[in-house]
Amino acid sequence: MELAYTCWGIILHILVVPFAVLIAWAIYYDLSKSEIPPGIDQPMKLRLLHWIMIISSSLGKILENLCLCTEIHFVRYTQEGKKRGEDPKLIIQDLTFDDIPVRVYQPRGPKTEQRRRGVIFFHGGGWMFGSINSYDHVCRYIAKESDSVLVSVGYHLAPEQKYPSQFKDCLAASIHFMKTAEDYGVDPASIIISGDSVGGNFAASVCQALVSRSDLTPPCAQILIYPGLQAIDFNLPSYQQNRAVPILYREHVVGSALQYLNKDLSVLDSVMQGCHVPSDVKRKFGKWINSENIPSEFKARGYTPPLTSSFADDVYEVVKQALEPTFSPLMAEETIVSQLPKTCILTCEYDVLRDDGILYKKRLEDNGVPVTWCHIEDGFHGVICLFDGFLAFPSGKKGVDSIVRFLKDL
Repeated sequence: MELAYTCWGIILHILVVPFAVLIAWAIYYDLSKSEIPPGIDQPMKLRLLHWIMIISSSLGKILENLCLCTEIHFVRYTQEGKKRGEDPKLIIQDLTFDDIPVRVYQPRGPKTEQRRRGVIFFHGGGWMFGSINSYDHVCRYIAKESDSVLVSVGYHLAPEQKYPSQFKDCLAASIHFMKTAEDYGVDPASIIISGDSVGGNFAASVCQALVSRSDLTPPCAQILIYPGLQAIDFNLPSYQQNRAVPILYREHVVGSALQYLNKDLSVLDSVMQGCHVPSDVKRKFGKWINSENIPSEFKARGYTPPLTSSFADDVYEVVKQALEPTFSPLMAEETIVSQLPKTCILTCEYDVLRDDGILYKKRLEDNGVPVTWCHIEDGFHGVICLFDGFLAFPSGKKGVDSIVRFLKDL
């Protein structure tokens, strides 16, 4: 018996001590690298969330070094969660649209002649993470509360699939649904394209691709939730102010973009400085992607105009795809932007991508496109996924409810 207790004690030491070190490392990394400004929603809970993310990533790196699995696959596994059970208010189907996995949420209820609106949703996750399952709670809530048929698109992820595969997946799934909308009780004239984070990037790009097509009824609206929309200027006020605010650092935005493009991370610092943008591109798009277009109240927390960077042709050659409209929708031509439908843009004050949304809002309005702007003053990037459960934030609930209101008002 004593031998058994001794063995269990040894095993506990083997397991507990390394895990305690890992927790200590996560806390140290967060406190030394992160900046949580006053005014953010529940700062201690946000730190706890960030610690969990750091631990997950660190465990993934350990397993990768042990050749057991890659860090990316481990983090995906921890984020995936299990598929939820049936919902008494929804009919939920896992299908494929042109070989692309989708999940369709249809509100239950008596059949009527009036067709519902349809919402196509692209999840976030930095091109490499996120899934239909990890966004299931968000999609269920939006579908039920807005009484809409919602299609969640499981586009293929990077780095297994490179740019522009994800955009093409989202476009193909959207076209399929738009052509078959009536099969799901949806009015083809009442389809909304939506997404959060990189999903918001896809939503903007897909909407731009669809507005000129003569074979489809164009989308009636788009919903862009803290979208990343440009790769020209990573020194806008929000990038400076929120550069180290969890859960999205400025360097993570650029690093993820380079991985999506399958490019060498050695150019990361040069891209953050703006060395990848030719002078003719700066002249053409500078009137839209410019800190002068950001209202002064969003510079109150501090903003220093960056020094003019020297153009580096070798850096441009590496990342020039990032300056295409399918990657940077803010760089679309006026003829496209002027055709876009009614838009809802959701931004968060403590998000590096805040100003991308503000700049797109101005550009749309300058082209006569009606914009509903929902700004969450105490919100941070990714918060709509945190509207319920143990790590719920009130700002997340504000976000999903503002989306539901917009849909109901269409």
